Amino acid sequence: MIELQHTTKTHDESRQGEALDMLPTGKSTGRKLYIESYGCQMNFSDSEIVASILLDNGFETTRDYRDADVVFINTCSIRENAEQRVRNRLKEFESAKAKNPGMIVGVLGCMAERLKSKFLEEEKLVDVVVGPDAYRDLPNLIDKVDDGTKAVNVLLSREETYADISPVRLNSNGITAFISIMRGCDNMCSFCVVPFTRGRERSRDYQSIVQEAQDLFNAGYREVTLLGQNVDSYKYTKPVAEGEEPAPAVNFAQLLAMVAEVSPELRVRFSTSHPKDITDEVLYTMGRYENICKYIHLPVQSGNSRVLDLMNRTYDREWYMGRVDAIRRIIPECAISTDVITGFCTETEEEHEETLSMMDYVKYDFAYMFAYSERPGTLAAKRYADDVPEEVKKRRLTEIVNKQQEHSLYRAQNFIGKVQKVLIEGFSKRSDEDYCGRNDQNTMVVFPVDTRFKPGQYVNVLAERCTSATLIGKIVD
Repeated sequence: MIELQHTTKTHDESRQGEALDMLPTGKSTGRKLYIESYGCQMNFSDSEIVASILLDNGFETTRDYRDADVVFINTCSIRENAEQRVRNRLKEFESAKAKNPGMIVGVLGCMAERLKSKFLEEEKLVDVVVGPDAYRDLPNLIDKVDDGTKAVNVLLSREETYADISPVRLNSNGITAFISIMRGCDNMCSFCVVPFTRGRERSRDYQSIVQEAQDLFNAGYREVTLLGQNVDSYKYTKPVAEGEEPAPAVNFAQLLAMVAEVSPELRVRFSTSHPKDITDEVLYTMGRYENICKYIHLPVQSGNSRVLDLMNRTYDREWYMGRVDAIRRIIPECAISTDVITGFCTETEEEHEETLSMMDYVKYDFAYMFAYSERPGTLAAKRYADDVPEEVKKRRLTEIVNKQQEHSLYRAQNFIGKVQKVLIEGFSKRSDEDYCGRNDQNTMVVFPVDTRFKPGQYVNVLAERCTSATLIGKIVD
């Protein structure tokens, strides 16, 4: 699972985004595209790939679905609440489709892959269903709908990485961007649908990744986030032509260094790390480059070894604590965030207490916290009874959220009185008189606008006070 923002999260990580108005790169068809994305950063990155493919086929993008000829929802299946939001949103499109019978409505992504033809059979307003590996087929599928038939392609691929497609940056601030470095997941966590909806792991050619980072920097972007379900297992082996000597494989630590060397002015982040795969080599690489941000998202899920075994996480409590110790030793200033699932199958009160004690041990900067939601088709749904009562799940989740708020405030308070290097991302959500941006550790910083500086520039900000999620300060020379 990939994290969304660096704020504390509880039940549902879905959010939505709209396409910017953008002209086609191919010959214009006069047709307009609207994309709305839910769930993780990978879905938002995929929407940028979809936009690129359709702009090359003559589409324009629009901010208003009512003006669109084609409406796509890029979906998330990680939790039941996320799926329900998508269903509710589809119903909202019904009136627009009634006024514009030619409108095509499609479902993309993980939910499309999981539910497949059920959408076409039961959700009458859905015309197209497309899985994460079939986006190149979208022009053909749209043609089929134009000819009067429903269209579906949810085939998974062992090779598709979209490495040759330059994503269209939707909702972009022109400063920060995502770069997808791999697709799929080989970790069969028992609670997770991702291996079934996104297929097996495959890594993208490192040269195309570095080139995309260089192109973004040349276009004025100053921060990139390398994305993958498990970035630390990135491993690319260049295909060998006949008569050539095989080149050594490139691992994540080496890729991280290559991207960091694009420019010292380009900040590099990454997400997500699996505790079993984050190596000391990665940590030492982070420490060696100032522009690799000192922030790691390290999902723990549970603090109890028996529950971790049921989750098929392939590490135990002690292993995880050892990885945290290594981070603290090699990168003392590094921030750590996490995911926590409470109320997993058969979890006892004592095991819940071990999760709380793990939180006390690490004192995470941020966390994404959820009550367990059984997902059809997962190993947990097949093997274990979802037997923790909902009221117990909710009470345990409240305890976890309260503890994390204490720890987030504790971590934020440690920055007070210290100068933070901040990349200005834009105006604060609350006031055009304040800028906002994040420090190296991914904490949001808010400070008064100084006309000497503009978004996309780095500034030094003295942190003067804080909330559990935000630092408040002023620019200093």
